[in-house]
Amino acid sequence: MLEIGGRRVKMAEQEPGIRVRNFRSVPLGYTPEQAMIEAQRCVQCAHAPCERHCPVRMNLRQIIRRIACGDFRNAFLIAKQDNPIPAIAGLVCPQEEQCEGVCPLAGRGQGINIGKLEAFIAQWAMENKLKEEFHIEEKGQRVAVIGSGPAGISCTVDLRRHGYVVSVYEALHVAGGVLQYGIPAFRLPKDIVDYEISYLEEIGAAMKLNHIVGQNVTFDELRSEYAAIFIATGAGAPQFLGIEGECLKGVYSANEFLIRTNLMKAYRFPDYDTPIVCGSRVGVIGAGNVAMDVARCAVRLGARDVYILYRRTRRESPAREEEIQHGLEEGINFIELVNPVRILGRDDGWVRAVELVRMRLAEPDQSGRPRPVVIPGSEFTMELDTVVESLGTQPNRLFLDRIPQLKRTKWNTIEVDADLKTSIDGVYAGGDAIHGNATVILALGDGRKAAQSIHGYISTRPRQLHSDL
Repeated sequence: MLEIGGRRVKMAEQEPGIRVRNFRSVPLGYTPEQAMIEAQRCVQCAHAPCERHCPVRMNLRQIIRRIACGDFRNAFLIAKQDNPIPAIAGLVCPQEEQCEGVCPLAGRGQGINIGKLEAFIAQWAMENKLKEEFHIEEKGQRVAVIGSGPAGISCTVDLRRHGYVVSVYEALHVAGGVLQYGIPAFRLPKDIVDYEISYLEEIGAAMKLNHIVGQNVTFDELRSEYAAIFIATGAGAPQFLGIEGECLKGVYSANEFLIRTNLMKAYRFPDYDTPIVCGSRVGVIGAGNVAMDVARCAVRLGARDVYILYRRTRRESPAREEEIQHGLEEGINFIELVNPVRILGRDDGWVRAVELVRMRLAEPDQSGRPRPVVIPGSEFTMELDTVVESLGTQPNRLFLDRIPQLKRTKWNTIEVDADLKTSIDGVYAGGDAIHGNATVILALGDGRKAAQSIHGYISTRPRQLHSDL
């Protein structure tokens, strides 16, 4: 047994030279023995800062204690009480900013590897065909969930626990939302996503795929058929710089690039007849997790030179340090303190270069990060044949414009109160639809909160107003 508080157990990973030629998971996972040793390092703090900084308040001490003694079964079942998708959250949640970041051992760089332990027990459960089971006392009242991403998943599970009949409306042909189209398989293997989402149907939720609310079915029809509605449509509309040359061929939003790569399996062409044009010199504008995902996909799609073009420095990047480090190991170039001015094209309409201006950092802005300021006369040109803009997203206006009575904020997100209730009676919202860009774990927390609010709402209404139709 390892001494409590000892050194962190390093997880094996694919070597950079090998992984840049495939889309398989980079982390190879803990063995049972490694997971136990890592869990045994936990000092079991009485005040449990890790639990208080978890958006879904997972019982992390108990989970880790169970892993430490090899009781993986109960560790998994405890995790599932608060988190319906522990394998997914364990792999993509920014633990270093939440549970792991406040671990007493984190100050020495040896915080408990909570995320990877969570992923381990979930994958162990998958391999051993272990499922959470709970008794559902059916109430009969119906609730519609629009969107099958993290917020929709957690809301659906908790609503089923309360006994409601739940129908999940998903615009795409597969469930999962951003988990399917936005996060590459080398960070989040799709067999794990499919497995954890299949749980929704197993507990009786009706999955209505290829259903676009506002097109295949109207919002008013849903209101007439369901006692309550939860909107979890995410934020799938990309934002652009608005500079000259954005309409050139070879310019993508990060959304399109990742959807074509992940959901449409461009990386498996010609097995999938959905290729993507990715040149040999790729510039990615932005430095968040999505930008790193794009850059690392481009490397795997055969790009020779891939550049992250960022107006601040790596230190201010919102991306997880693990993702940045993986990208650098894979040959990605991080170009700091530059900002695009215009995109230049060839006579045939394809990208040939981007004109950049150099920046300097001034006093902090509202985000708390140093404000980038243009250095006059510092323009220069970088030859590129593919440009991907990764500047954040916002909720889809095509959906929102069809519901004019739904109040929005100045950022075009859905306005909600403390209980996640919208301006429409019986309609709630959460996840990226109200935050813009949020984390998977925050969206999971919203889904759980919304389910509780919906349960309270329906429970206090006269039965005849929400009976099964």
